[in-house]
Amino acid sequence: MLSISRPARARMACATLGVSALLLASCAATPSASDTGDGSLLTDLQSAGSVKVSISQTMPYTSLGADGKPTGYVVDLATEVMQALGVPALDATVSTFDAMIPGLQANQVDMAIGGLSITNERCKTIDFSAPFVVVNDALFVSPGNPRDLTSFASVAADSTSHLAVITGSSQEAFALKQNIQDGQLVRVPDVQSGVAAVAGGRADAAAFGQFSVPEAIRQGLEMHVDKSTPLQGGAIAFRKSDVVLRDAFNEQLAKLREDGTLKDLYEEWGFPNWDVLQDVTSAAQIASDCS
Repeated sequence: MLSISRPARARMACATLGVSALLLASCAATPSASDTGDGSLLTDLQSAGSVKVSISQTMPYTSLGADGKPTGYVVDLATEVMQALGVPALDATVSTFDAMIPGLQANQVDMAIGGLSITNERCKTIDFSAPFVVVNDALFVSPGNPRDLTSFASVAADSTSHLAVITGSSQEAFALKQNIQDGQLVRVPDVQSGVAAVAGGRADAAAFGQFSVPEAIRQGLEMHVDKSTPLQGGAIAFRKSDVVLRDAFNEQLAKLREDGTLKDLYEEWGFPNWDVLQDVTSAAQIASDCS
């Protein structure tokens, strides 16, 4: 059982972070730096001194903290990279997963950093950075696992069981491919709602990435990693027109990998499988159609 705690040191102190608590799906389409048409997006962001990003309420990746500021592993990582690229501030907007790509394409944000999974389907419309996390999916169930649900296959085999999934998530798509019936799915907007669905008896299990529920035991859940699920990677999402920014981000991310900063951040935020991530350096290793 994995228990994820807050890191000892706070890199947040070195960044200026603004946040809007409105969901991205309901935001007005305010122009992003890429709307100027004056050179590459990276040049525009350097001139502006900030980058608009979408985050999710999904710790330990990203979340809106109690102080009203964004926090999480990917916030720390994006701050490190963008500061090195001459962009000192993140202007963060909370989004649901299914709104992140539309918001990115509508120029409401410049990057989506909320923890989107790399998939071949998504790579048809957006580009991804190198992965910042690798993970299998897991089922989170009530103590004692009364329905003995340990995998997607076990949910499919029990047609009366119900599985909570985040709307628009890779877990939702995988569940349907594994012959779990649409009527078995309890669609929720975020991890917290999925946990609540299990606790409240609306779902028998919730499916998320294995690191998506910090301190699962304290939240009254058991975790069962489904190792039959494909290895997934989470990454920063970019518009295909912003390849200069994506490539610059990847170049700096590679430097953080080389100097040990990425490993430090990964382990500080409680991820135990650096031995896997260290060998996954491109989106194409997760989804072959991604470049």
